[in-house]
Amino acid sequence: MKLLKEKILTDGRARGSHILKVDSFLNHQLDIRLLNEIGKEFRSRFQQDKVDKILTIEASGIGIASIASQYFDYVPVVFAKKAESLNIDKEVYESKVHSFTKNKDYNVMVGKQFLKEGENVLIIDDFLANGCAAIGLIDIVKQAGANVIGVGIVIEKGFQDGRKKIEELGHRVESLAIIEKMEEGKIYFK
Repeated sequence: MKLLKEKILTDGRARGSHILKVDSFLNHQLDIRLLNEIGKEFRSRFQQDKVDKILTIEASGIGIASIASQYFDYVPVVFAKKAESLNIDKEVYESKVHSFTKNKDYNVMVGKQFLKEGENVLIIDDFLANGCAAIGLIDIVKQAGANVIGVGIVIEKGFQDGRKKIEELGHRVESLAIIEKMEEGKIYFK
């Protein structure tokens, strides 16, 4: 996606060879026009698929998935929570996820009433690195007896093995921008 790549080059910042800062437009401050185009692109890439729900993980995926939903006839967006709270039901699907950026494990959960057997679920997230978040969400969809339509990723770190792990599970990955490598201050796309 040309517009996204241009935005990454102009406003993104490579910190070393593994950290990409895109907080000025994607995961801290949101560029709504860009997210709108991202939503259209996800719809284009999954145009042949019936989607009943979009599933993401808090927090960075929520804005992306919410805006994308309008291009999928406003299907509900469900997000996996990373922390237990008093307002989450006890009946949940749960999976363990390792966060690359925080170097921390989370038990992510989705209330059972939000994913039903036989539903077609599109997973959307901001980044794909080692695949941990996406694999955790795939696990939750499987626990519900629902179908994973595919995994939509805004930015993939193509030099890490997340795509390979997801494809080995038999799932399609659609990434809008794939980074081949990064060096301090430099970003290279595939």
